[in-house]
Amino acid sequence: MNERRRTLLGMALLGAVEPLFAAPPSSTRPHGALDAELAAVANDPALQLASLSVLAIRGGQPVYEGAFGRRFIGNGVLPDKPATPATLYRIASISKMMTTLGLMRLVEAGKVDLDADVSDYLGFSLRNPHFPSQAITLRTLLTHTSSLRDEGGYSWPFATALKDVLVPGAPLYGEGKMWSTRAGPGAYFTYCNLGWGVIGTLMERVTGERFDLLMQRLLLQPLGIVAGYNVSMLPPAALDNLATLYRKRTTDTEIWNADGPWIAQVDDYSMKPPAPPAGIASYVPGTNATPFSPTGGLRISARDMGVVMRILMNGGVHGDGRYGMRLFQAATLARMFARHWTIDATGSNGDSLGGFFPAWGLGNAQFPDRPGSCLVEGGGFDAVGHSGDAYGLRSVFAADLARGDGMIMLVGGPSSDPELQKGRYSARARFEERILTALYRYAILGQQAAT
Repeated sequence: MNERRRTLLGMALLGAVEPLFAAPPSSTRPHGALDAELAAVANDPALQLASLSVLAIRGGQPVYEGAFGRRFIGNGVLPDKPATPATLYRIASISKMMTTLGLMRLVEAGKVDLDADVSDYLGFSLRNPHFPSQAITLRTLLTHTSSLRDEGGYSWPFATALKDVLVPGAPLYGEGKMWSTRAGPGAYFTYCNLGWGVIGTLMERVTGERFDLLMQRLLLQPLGIVAGYNVSMLPPAALDNLATLYRKRTTDTEIWNADGPWIAQVDDYSMKPPAPPAGIASYVPGTNATPFSPTGGLRISARDMGVVMRILMNGGVHGDGRYGMRLFQAATLARMFARHWTIDATGSNGDSLGGFFPAWGLGNAQFPDRPGSCLVEGGGFDAVGHSGDAYGLRSVFAADLARGDGMIMLVGGPSSDPELQKGRYSARARFEERILTALYRYAILGQQAAT
């Protein structure tokens, strides 16, 4: 498949503090076997990948980054553009974890309390009408146990106030499908995108700042990261390096055609740059942050995701030695990445979606190293982080914070239905298992190719 580009070591800065990758120790290429394995996955005739960007960290230090395929596919009409290690992707639900990091800075600043009734912050009463005496808190939102559901939708235009959707009797409440009728707050895990729309709106309400700009202030700018939840505000160089997400299928149906052309699903700005979201000029922060997609809309590169991963491994300090800057208290991160929910043996306390969500922290997925939820073949990698799946993209951010080992994977879209390529030992697609296992074996364990 396509062109392939790979750049090792010495390519980017970790914010303005230190290089993310040091200069290569010699002229040799120590990861040739990993290059070949990942290229084979990306080019597999059974399921090709439009693009692939990966990064691995071992012992707190980046040891590998690679990029394969094309961030833009012209289909013979426009020139193709290769993926690079600095290519930005719309990372889907890993955005939830990034949003949570911004929220935890507000927790540290005393702006919000994880166990307070969110109604006190939102300016309207947010209660499940079937369980009206039970408060919804940030903790229940962050652990997907708030009793909110996605069946009523989870994104609306700026002109729509979130309270007009969520409050019984409000103009857009409809049939109330956004509320569970069977489980109240804290009782049952159901993965819910809408919860992060509420969280983003709450963050705006307590700060008076627009969500996209607030996340710049709280997280992205302090780390020197060029990324954002508002694609129209990306600088030209970043926009030019933004991956279009693809499938070999139509944009609005599940009809796949592996022999057909790559069809852009999102972030195709080949003809004109992205326009600001409709209504943003008159938007009042704190009414409805869902157009920024706190749940899935962050555009960022694997390389800059590595910057975030390293600060988590470093106990909240960005950079090393006397140049380090503390962004989080270590206790805050320990609290966030502690295990707050685990599926029970009978599944009576939640829906794990076939084993995809076996355990959860505050705004982060937990990947326990046990049969059915292993990230790598044969096990050995117990991690926290998040996954993403939207518009063709598949993504993983997985870190063993105690050992300082981590893997990041961003896939720009498949050529055929990934649901038909079931994994051998997990709920993931087989191509995801192969990518993560290769990164683990060659970059983290340091295994050599068989001779």
